[in-house]
Amino acid sequence: MIKKILYLIVLISSSQIFGQTVKFYDSETGEPVSFATVSFGNGLGTYANAEGKFHFPKNLYADVDTLYISAMGYADIKLLTDNLLPQYAMFPTADELDEITIIAPRTGRFKRHEAKAISHNQYHNSWMQTVESEIAVLFRRIDNKPTQLTTVLLPINVKEEVAGRNIPVRQFSTMMRLKLYENNNGLPGRELPYGNIVFVVTEKEKSNTYELVVTDRNIFIPENGIFISVQVLGPTDRQGNLIQTKIYNEYETRRGIERIPISFRPLLPLTNQIAGEKTFVRRIFFNDQQWQPFNFDYNPNSELLRKGYKNYGMGAKFHVYDN
Repeated sequence: MIKKILYLIVLISSSQIFGQTVKFYDSETGEPVSFATVSFGNGLGTYANAEGKFHFPKNLYADVDTLYISAMGYADIKLLTDNLLPQYAMFPTADELDEITIIAPRTGRFKRHEAKAISHNQYHNSWMQTVESEIAVLFRRIDNKPTQLTTVLLPINVKEEVAGRNIPVRQFSTMMRLKLYENNNGLPGRELPYGNIVFVVTEKEKSNTYELVVTDRNIFIPENGIFISVQVLGPTDRQGNLIQTKIYNEYETRRGIERIPISFRPLLPLTNQIAGEKTFVRRIFFNDQQWQPFNFDYNPNSELLRKGYKNYGMGAKFHVYDN
């Protein structure tokens, strides 16, 4: 009897120390809601994995009393951390997506077109990705003709250089997500419903441009253009599965413990070869997810901006159809 009591005490203590795993699923189909966004409400957060599961380590986030869960196509939910259940249903909602027209697959003659990516290996002229950041670039139709996006060309910095010398390549495996948005007066607007487009980048990439083929998604660029964005979901295991691990460094300050997001490789090389403000960024868990140009209003202390590296040279390949 004493052994059973001790066993229960150990179980309860372990739950408090190691936290709890929660699953999010579709209320109609029972399928997991993959990669749902989990905000802690204090400028920090993370993501559920492909199985819709999220692990909340209460001992690491004792100051977090509420979780805010969101995913495209579902109503947001709010959870109190004092009494988390093993799983929660998320309810589909039409929201504003009914107004978005998805173009049927096209057949017929088309010409191939490529907008070249601009990349480099310079460490100090690259964007350091964190789980709280997202970066987007606007693409328009080619010659105002029906234009299908077939491949996204993402500049990445794997073989990093400092002062012309190569830095030893670090091992990493990072899951990233591609998202698409309407053009809302020059800013990313509503997210377009093309599902979760996720991919994994490792240090084994031989090119400094990652080619992500999206032909099967049947993505046609609207008349006023489309924003393409990338964001980090987090590190993966050897099988390429998203894992939850430490994503913030903790520092003791006079105001208490501050958590600073950890940057993840690959770095994204920015360029000084594109004129104007063509790159837009936002923090997923902060500032109400507002988009803004990557300029001094966003970061007045940016060394990148001082040197003129203010745009991400994302490229793409297209099929351009005759009218």
